[in-house]
Amino acid sequence: MEPDLFTAAAEERQEKDPTGSPLAVRMRPRTLDEVVGQQHLLKPGSPLRRLVGEGGSGPAGPSSVILWGPPGTGKTTLAYVVSKATNKRFVELSAITAGVKEVRAVIDGARRAVGGYGKETVLFLDEIHRFSKAQQDSLLPAVENRWVTLIAATTENPYFSVISPLLSRSLLLTLEPLTDDDVRGLIRRALTDERGLKEAVGLPGDTEEHLLRIAGGDARRALTALEAAAGAALDKGESEVSLTTLEETVDRAAVKYDRDGDQHYDVASALIKSIRGSDVDAALHYLARMIEAGEDPRFIARRLMISASEDIGLADPNALPVAVAAAQAVAMIGFPEAALTLSHATIALALAPKSNAATTAIGAALDDVRKGHAGPVPAHLRDSHYKGAGKLGHGQGYVYPHDLPEGIAAQQYAPDELKDRTYYEPTRHGAEARYADAVEWTRGHLGRKRS
Repeated sequence: MEPDLFTAAAEERQEKDPTGSPLAVRMRPRTLDEVVGQQHLLKPGSPLRRLVGEGGSGPAGPSSVILWGPPGTGKTTLAYVVSKATNKRFVELSAITAGVKEVRAVIDGARRAVGGYGKETVLFLDEIHRFSKAQQDSLLPAVENRWVTLIAATTENPYFSVISPLLSRSLLLTLEPLTDDDVRGLIRRALTDERGLKEAVGLPGDTEEHLLRIAGGDARRALTALEAAAGAALDKGESEVSLTTLEETVDRAAVKYDRDGDQHYDVASALIKSIRGSDVDAALHYLARMIEAGEDPRFIARRLMISASEDIGLADPNALPVAVAAAQAVAMIGFPEAALTLSHATIALALAPKSNAATTAIGAALDDVRKGHAGPVPAHLRDSHYKGAGKLGHGQGYVYPHDLPEGIAAQQYAPDELKDRTYYEPTRHGAEARYADAVEWTRGHLGRKRS
């Protein structure tokens, strides 16, 4: 919402004396040129450049945008920069606290502003995925008629969390995780900048590397940890933030897990490849390294769930339920007990029989679809439950498999172009052998020819 007198006064005091604000707030960029990372979104003529006045208006004015990316990548920062640089009226709402009433108040104010004194409004809506469908619907007229230019931020996939009409009226801008170099530059700026730590402490190389690992591409997390560690160092009368001080502050051990050697994703890759190779001991070693380094247990659990389908599949149908159960348990209990659950799942997956047939099957099917091999759904398979479907021939000739003794009807299911295409090629490893027999039997009864 638009700031009241008290909020405006507080912001003015903060600008004059920002030392009372968190380091992450003090170090927010003031212009788009100060933004770290996201250079693919900041090129001349980009939607964000146009929002701050570096472009046209009127019929070719800036579009509404949806900023999608993980936490700490700069969604709120970009909106803040726009609010400071734009010559438009800027209003901020959070989907956590705002509702339809607040949205309509902003829209009414925007219409009055543009009609009364020609001032356009930029509305920043944080965490739009928390809005219900009805709440998002309330934004449509304003966005469509450009009463407001919307900047919406979300950490969730907008194709699932934002309604299609709003998505189609906005440009989707995807923010990428910050690289180590991005975060390193931000840390070093914070150490020396007048808004930051003003060279009060130094940061040795080993401490900086550990801080980068802790950050995991999250700028806010990096600055929060740096501020806490710098405060602890100053309290102890130290001129530098030692690795020991940083470890004490963030309560994480600095194991060998840096981005230039045993990188975060390299160790994760080694874990999965050891599971794929059925080397249970190597898999446990890499799991232990990730746990000891303070890796997010949810990240490990997600990798195990992917492995269960990618590398095991129907060779052991219980592998995926085990991995899913592990992920659920990890989310409920956290470390240190989650280490036991992750060990349980890792051992089960490593020793399970392996098959990538499910992986190659969907890959081949997707490849056909992307190449345009599709065609209309056969008429007898089309939805026949609505009035008038019968006149179109939908559902006519469909044979209900449950009415047949063997429960399988020899009729065409795939589009004409793909009627003989086969995707699933089961192995005879473990439990998948019975699926191989089932596939052979069903394809034979369907009269299918091999493509």
